[in-house]
Amino acid sequence: MNFEIINPGTTKELLGAVNKLQKEKFRFGAGCTDLLMELKKKPEDGLTIINLSQVKDSSFSGIKKSAKGMRLGAMFTAHKIVVNEEIKNAFNVLHESAHNLASTQIRQVATVGGNLCTASPSGDIACALVALDATCEMLSTTGKRREINIKEFFIGVRTTAIGKNEVLYGIAVPANEKKTKTIHSNFIKIGTRRSMECSVVSLAYHIQVNEEGVIIKAGVSIGASAPTVRFAEEACDFLIGKKFKAISQKEKEEFAEKVLSYASPITDIRATSWYRKEVLFNISKSIFE
Repeated sequence: MNFEIINPGTTKELLGAVNKLQKEKFRFGAGCTDLLMELKKKPEDGLTIINLSQVKDSSFSGIKKSAKGMRLGAMFTAHKIVVNEEIKNAFNVLHESAHNLASTQIRQVATVGGNLCTASPSGDIACALVALDATCEMLSTTGKRREINIKEFFIGVRTTAIGKNEVLYGIAVPANEKKTKTIHSNFIKIGTRRSMECSVVSLAYHIQVNEEGVIIKAGVSIGASAPTVRFAEEACDFLIGKKFKAISQKEKEEFAEKVLSYASPITDIRATSWYRKEVLFNISKSIFE
């Protein structure tokens, strides 16, 4: 395996490197937890890797809170998500997804941007951010910024909407509704073993309830159940206006069926399609139990 590594120190240098390589083969590397495994399986000669870990830019690697919500730089690590109390309190689904990601050592270097740009159907952090209705911000070689909803970011298996002249720069998570009194927010990951495993099925949910106990906003997404992480829009709409603690058994099953309608799982070495559907149906019902 023969490749070159470029180490830009600033965002300007990064964009310059991307611009220079437009007619060449190049990949971005941050924590490289997925990239190195991929290149080991399928080496690419003549490849240039742009090492993002050396870029000094707080907008690229930090976190910023505002009245509109919270913005994470694409280089923000899974470890930083886990130890951030504000994220845990406001968006527990994101906290749990990062906490469930691989091992302590890998979480130290694995980044939000890497988890999204790998575009794996079983991406943990990606699944949580879809449930949170996040927005992806790209930066092009011209310095122009472009924003798209995360549901439009994943366009196929390991394929994203990022242009060759762009880099994922940040992810914005909208603030919870002002009338929210209680938040039911979690990430459920089912694997064939307890740690260091990709999901067999995953479910992310972020449900906001007002003072009267009525659901006013809901975000539900599924992972490892389709070619991409999917937002279960009809299931979310079904919950609006209902009292969270008064959901009947029939309504739980109807909700689970609506979640399941977004799944088109495959049979592979880790699980059958039938098993994935059964598990997804059951964990969808368990949200209210």
